[in-house]
Amino acid sequence: MSLAAVLESEIAEPPERRAARRHWRPILWSLPPLLVVALIAVYPIVRVLTESTTTASGRGTAVWSQVLGSEVFRNALWRTVSIAVCSTAGCLVLGTFVAVVLAFVPFPGSGVVGRLIDTVLTLPSFLITLAFTFLYGTAGAVNALIARIGGNHSPTLNFLNTPAGVIVAEITYFTPFVVRPLLAAFAQLPREQLDVAASLGASPWRVLRQVVLPEAWPALAAGGSLVLLLTLNEFGIVLFTGAKGVITLPALIYTRGIVTFDLPGAAVLASVQVLLSLTLYISYRLIFAWFTRIRKES
Repeated sequence: MSLAAVLESEIAEPPERRAARRHWRPILWSLPPLLVVALIAVYPIVRVLTESTTTASGRGTAVWSQVLGSEVFRNALWRTVSIAVCSTAGCLVLGTFVAVVLAFVPFPGSGVVGRLIDTVLTLPSFLITLAFTFLYGTAGAVNALIARIGGNHSPTLNFLNTPAGVIVAEITYFTPFVVRPLLAAFAQLPREQLDVAASLGASPWRVLRQVVLPEAWPALAAGGSLVLLLTLNEFGIVLFTGAKGVITLPALIYTRGIVTFDLPGAAVLASVQVLLSLTLYISYRLIFAWFTRIRKES
């Protein structure tokens, strides 16, 4: 069929049919990505939920009641949330300081430091933990140096297998996830705005507090939310620090599912972990939309 014939057929087509075809076209284009998401994300979650209802007599909520009512679960949940919140707060403070220094306090080697931060983003988390073990472990370089100087052969630093050690390791690893969005936000800040604020007599701290940070808060919120989500689900750092007394939900899922082979119990814990992550994501989206609306109205 020639092009002219195709054009004539489309012109002769009733407007209602053309409108219906335009209405269905976006739906048809969205089906392949929806199928991929359903296969990758929805199907595993459904399988986990199905496994969590498996009991010795068939199906039921007995496993849920047993797991959620146990003291081990409550301790793991509290430990997971507390470590994630403390690590996120540390990353926000340290990341903001590093980003401000790199963006507004030029010094020799700042470019190298920025590239090193990008390199940390590509490394697996357990490498940071291994580096901490070699540096601050009981047989690490720092303890060896302290023993050589002070003559005390018992390890002075012994915090890696405690919650503080996990928090310090997570802050070290996840701080670049805050630094990089802040640097991108600072790069878009007009330099003239800073010069005008400085020419009016504002101190550097006031310029930072009233000019720089208000413009960068979306990047700070995005980086902090990402770090909170990642620390909630972090398992490698907890495992490689050897902190046996620090039981988080991911570590408890590993113990139930792999060590004791309690698949229904592990499925219940995994469902709680998924619910925590989804709650955090939805809360972030709602709060971000609320702040954005208020900012536009003001």
